[in-house]
Amino acid sequence: MSGASGRVLVVDDNRVIRQLIRVNLELEGYEVVTAADGAECLEVVQHVRPDLVTLDVVMPRLDGLRTAARLRDDPATSHLPIAIISACTQYELDSGIAAGVDAFLAKPFEPSELVRLVHQLMHREGPPSLDGRHGAGRAGSTRS
Repeated sequence: MSGASGRVLVVDDNRVIRQLIRVNLELEGYEVVTAADGAECLEVVQHVRPDLVTLDVVMPRLDGLRTAARLRDDPATSHLPIAIISACTQYELDSGIAAGVDAFLAKPFEPSELVRLVHQLMHREGPPSLDGRHGAGRAGSTRS
C-alpha cells in the first residue's frame, strides 16, 4: 500500500461502473481492489483487508444490503466503513441504515462526490453516529 491513501474494495456487478470507480479513486492515490458481487466480496475482503468497501445494491448471488449485514456481523470486518453506491431508493436507504451502512451515494454520481465520500469515510474519527456529521451521510444526504 506504499504511497496510497488507503485500500478500497469496490463491489459492483457492472464492469463499467467498477472501472469508473477504480479509475477515479486511483487518480486520488487510493489502491483499489474489485469484486463482481457480494459473494466475491466476502471472499476477497478477508485477503485484501480493505480500509473501506463500496457496494452496489442489486447484484447476483448476494446483494449489497445482505453483504453489508454480513460484513457487520463478522468481527474481522465489523469496523469497516461501508458506502452504498446505487439508485438509493427509500427502501435501500432504510435497509442500508438497518444493515449498518455508513453512507450512500446515488447513481449517477459526479466523480468528485465519490472521491469526497471516500475521503470522509477514510478519515473519520471514531464510529459514525446518527446525530453526528457522518450520520447525515447515513441518512442519504451525500450531495453537497
